[in-house]
Amino acid sequence: MKIQEALNLANEAELDLVEIAPDSVPPVCKIMDYGKFRFEKEKREKEQRKKRQIIELKEIQLKCRIDTHDFNTKLNHTLKFLAQGNKVKVIVKFFGREMAHTELGAQLLDRFAEGCEEAAVIEKKPLLDGRNMTMILAPKKTK
Repeated sequence: MKIQEALNLANEAELDLVEIAPDSVPPVCKIMDYGKFRFEKEKREKEQRKKRQIIELKEIQLKCRIDTHDFNTKLNHTLKFLAQGNKVKVIVKFFGREMAHTELGAQLLDRFAEGCEEAAVIEKKPLLDGRNMTMILAPKKTK
């Protein structure tokens, strides 16, 4: 149908001529109320934004000489972060002569990963970076 004929039909019905698919040949148009069309389109976009999940990177810092209760507290915080769908960066800080025993930090991170293995996957293995050893945990995918 020609554009002028479609515009005349839309004017007679007191509605708008809305272009639905401008890329197709010929372009697809529809006679409808444009305000209602725009409202429904915004509503669909808002629903899509609600469903989109934003993943944050939370950080947990440990020391080489951490006590059992403190370790469990940090582990519980990490499990909460993972349950919320956030990634967790676990850092072990070395002070002074602890740098000579970085294997203790690696063992601590391995123990930490074992405590989180039901809720997390190791995204980045423990890596020594200066005076810090870091590891990144990501939440497991749920069906």
